[in-house]
Amino acid sequence: MALIEANGITQYYDIQGQGPPLLLVAGMGGTANYWAEQIAFFSATHTVISYDQRGTGRSSHVRVESIDQLHEDLCALLDNLGFQTVDYLGHSTGGNIGQIMAIETPERLRKLIIYASTTHSDAYRTKVWKVRRSILENQGAELYGDMTSLMLYPPDWISANAALLEQQQAAQVAMLASAEVMASRIEAVQAYDRRDQLVQIDTSTLVVCARDDNQTPHYFSDALAAGIRTAELCSLDHGGHACSRTVPEQFNTIISAFLER
Repeated sequence: MALIEANGITQYYDIQGQGPPLLLVAGMGGTANYWAEQIAFFSATHTVISYDQRGTGRSSHVRVESIDQLHEDLCALLDNLGFQTVDYLGHSTGGNIGQIMAIETPERLRKLIIYASTTHSDAYRTKVWKVRRSILENQGAELYGDMTSLMLYPPDWISANAALLEQQQAAQVAMLASAEVMASRIEAVQAYDRRDQLVQIDTSTLVVCARDDNQTPHYFSDALAAGIRTAELCSLDHGGHACSRTVPEQFNTIISAFLER
């Protein structure tokens, strides 16, 4: 666990394990903490790289201008750490960053996994982020954390894992940037749209999503798999937006099988 200056900001990163490099890129929360189950599993066979994005966690709490800027941050981080080519696993916002990498800097990717992500903002997502942003700006980080959990996890998982969820949520809220910085991240995600360039992606790609995902509904993954000619789609029946956490054994098995092919 360490800090490094890259692309004009301080970036927090963590590297564990040995083997082929596997990069884990989180969603709106943006922190390496999201991947605890995957780091524990994949570090037995891979060099696992995780990090906190601009405006999140232990990295610089500064405004985000665009998803393109987050891609630039990531490329600078990889350059500074000496990684030229990686397997890429990106969740939600991380899946958007991964799409840009596959379009703009495909030489950096061996394989791409787009997990519970989107192609663009639509009417449904606009309503979701309108509500979540209003809660953050007007009712505070703690209630925003509650709303985030409701969007991430299925109801039965929340009920069965109440104590664990409270610990995870408290840790994430403690690292949350200001409402202004978080709003800039939301705006960047809402402005993202590379649909007309998906056909350019030539990287071997796996699109993964749970059918009960309420944050990034499954139809976005259908569109990604249809738009990327090298993509295959894997649908989980249950797991919500955070199926890497709710059904980690199933999720890790799917990812491992794709990476090993």
